[in-house]
Amino acid sequence: MRIAPFKVEEWMNAYELEAVYNIAETCVDSLTVEELIRLSAEPEDFFREMAQKKLTYGHIEGSPEFRSLVAGMYETMKPENILAMNGAIGANFLTLFSLVNPGDEVVAVHPTYQQIYEVPAAFGAEVKHLRLVPEKQFLPDLGELRALVTDKTKLICINNPNNPSGALMDEALLREIVEIARSVDAYLLCDEVYRHLHQDPEIVVPSIVDLYEKGIATSSMSKVFSLAGLRLGWIAAPLDVIKNCISHRDYTTISCGMLDDMLAVHALKNRDKIMERNLKIVRDNLQILDDWVASEPLISYVKPQAGTTAMLKYELDMPSETFCIDLFKATGAFLTPGSCFDMEGWVRIGYACDTEVLKAGLAQVSKFLQVQK
Repeated sequence: MRIAPFKVEEWMNAYELEAVYNIAETCVDSLTVEELIRLSAEPEDFFREMAQKKLTYGHIEGSPEFRSLVAGMYETMKPENILAMNGAIGANFLTLFSLVNPGDEVVAVHPTYQQIYEVPAAFGAEVKHLRLVPEKQFLPDLGELRALVTDKTKLICINNPNNPSGALMDEALLREIVEIARSVDAYLLCDEVYRHLHQDPEIVVPSIVDLYEKGIATSSMSKVFSLAGLRLGWIAAPLDVIKNCISHRDYTTISCGMLDDMLAVHALKNRDKIMERNLKIVRDNLQILDDWVASEPLISYVKPQAGTTAMLKYELDMPSETFCIDLFKATGAFLTPGSCFDMEGWVRIGYACDTEVLKAGLAQVSKFLQVQK
């Protein structure tokens, strides 16, 4: 199997650890182990319980408590509809590995997380791109989607909220996409790793699994829960899909980490506290970013409605990778080039980092832009 280089991951791997101001990170500012444990009333009891754990493989499909707590975040899912995986990246891969065969037709939004369209292509599928453009607020054009699907379409792949743009499909739009998928009897995979990080506190967007009988949702503890180090995610899907995934999973994964599962359960039990913290971070930080964009004549954007990322358009005659490398070398500020998403003339920012890091990083970008004028 041949597959294209994973541009955004290669970029992060090459530079992230040396960044002085990491404003490319896509997780909400990460929690420490101590911060996580102290969300409970009796942290010492938790540490004592963990110390007594015998390090076996644990529950192969995820602990009953983990699967139950994850299922509780959906309207129609039961624990048996949940399958633990090593992050959303593992969840996405296993879903695609289980469903996509050579010659299948797949429709995927673009730009999005590269895995979502490159993996099915590597498996031999014909992948059609549904372009998301700034002129349409990075939202899917339903007419274009209807024109792309056929009776051969096996799977439609979307990402909501969208990475990299921060666009958010509302319930009405999702229901229309569901009807298009249903019209050709296609599965509908939605990567929902940024779900619930909405800027508008009044908006409620359901998961795709609660809207469509062939809907599949993937997510993880990384972005919304600030726990990327756990490397724990999940698939939420109909039982036939879960069973198919389990049979394929036997070739890639025995189980996820027992301690990761235990820490994730603790986080999910304290979900309200984490969400209160993280919604404040993304909303406060987006206001800082919005004010900064308004003050920079060389920068414009489509303001994100959800998630942790935004695409910034810059008015300079240089490739996006050159922009980011020169910025990094001159200031230590770290952004992601738009070329990772086939969007030259743009860079991606992750604005959900520590607020002081965001402010300092944006100040460094401003200094860099002044020199480039």
